[in-house]
Amino acid sequence: MISGNELKIKLSDHFDYKRLVRFVTPTVFMLIVTSIYGIVDGFFVSNFIGKDAFAGVNLVMPMLMALGALGFMIGTGGSALISKTLGEGKKDKANTYFTTLLVVTVIGGIILTVIGFLALDPFVRLLGADESILKECMLYGQTVMICLTFYMLQNSFQSFLVVAEKPSMGLMISIVTGIMNIVLDFIFIYYFKWGIQGAALATTLSIIIGAIVPIVYFLRPNTSALKITKPHFEYKMLVKVCTNGSSEMVTNLSASFIGMLFNYQLLHFAGANGVAAYGVIMYVNIIFMSFFFGYSIGVTPVIGYNYGAQNKEELRSLLKKSLILTTYVSVFMCILSIVLAKPLGMLFVGYDQTLLDMTIHGMKVYALSFLVCGFNIFFTSLFTALNNGVISATLSVVRILVFQILMVFILPLFLGLDGIWLSVFVAEILAVVVGIVFVVMKNKTYHYLPERNEVVEES
Repeated sequence: MISGNELKIKLSDHFDYKRLVRFVTPTVFMLIVTSIYGIVDGFFVSNFIGKDAFAGVNLVMPMLMALGALGFMIGTGGSALISKTLGEGKKDKANTYFTTLLVVTVIGGIILTVIGFLALDPFVRLLGADESILKECMLYGQTVMICLTFYMLQNSFQSFLVVAEKPSMGLMISIVTGIMNIVLDFIFIYYFKWGIQGAALATTLSIIIGAIVPIVYFLRPNTSALKITKPHFEYKMLVKVCTNGSSEMVTNLSASFIGMLFNYQLLHFAGANGVAAYGVIMYVNIIFMSFFFGYSIGVTPVIGYNYGAQNKEELRSLLKKSLILTTYVSVFMCILSIVLAKPLGMLFVGYDQTLLDMTIHGMKVYALSFLVCGFNIFFTSLFTALNNGVISATLSVVRILVFQILMVFILPLFLGLDGIWLSVFVAEILAVVVGIVFVVMKNKTYHYLPERNEVVEES
């Protein structure tokens, strides 16, 4: 049903609530399904290999996410620039940008793969991995590192398929590869008994397939807004994309860094159980955050297109609708996380009562952050879509590298373990205040807030 309607939706359309939700929904579900890779690994590893292996996966995951952040930067920064270029009516130039950015992603992926292999051992040792989990970290990390370039391409295509007005294709690819990952995890871990390396291999093969399919599609004649042509390296274009997408890269790098700090603090306050509990909370967090990130990825090209076309009325409408949708979903996510804390905890760590109790309590406290984080993610993507990478990156840095770091070290001094779980919520509140200030300050530049005579009118 989505695929049929998708053909009628163009970036140049007026987006009422129904059209907006229909357009971004495939991208939201695409991110949810993509997040299944690590979650399925975690389920099989925790239940069929053990909590030491589970802790090992959670220790090495932030590094893998950090290395793959280049793909998010190129995808989000590039999609904003490409959609703006399409809005200006320059389709050939947009296709050249698209192709060039794919080549840059591949080159960057190869370089980062080499760095990753060299840095993996000292990285996990730095985080405090002892001999009981060091081997698990190395087996999982080295295997998954093989697909790093494909992971970065997959991250880029999450944005580029939306610009190409083919978000449902991204969803279908994610569903197929997600199912593939589940099946391979069962075969490799449960049937073949390959342990943690089997989990890594299942994820690696799924990611490779998920990146190759879009490449084949764009290489062939297609009906989308984009196609692969001859690349042309322009220094100014690359700088613009990197600057514009830097906020998303900072977000992913910072989130990875925060994950390391959380693991460090949790090892100190709660040992391996704390790291395992945090792993479960992060799996839930990834799924719930997928809405906010998916919505932002889906709406960014629409905002970028209308910015390029100087359609101020549509910009105002998109901002208003986005804030209202984010409000409803934020409340729903918070309540759902609290309600599902026990059953989800049972699913991953039901075999250990102490660990289960810690996980349930931590998840309920952490759930408060869902009330606020969606607004911060949207504000960052809003300025990315408007090609203002400086503000977008500033919001990301302040939110994660300033507020979250401060809170994860300060609050535990007064609240102990609860201070770690609560730190994200407090940091998100501080960050949203900064975001609102920037949105109000830049209205004179972008005119996305309602005029006085529109405040009481329905868009």
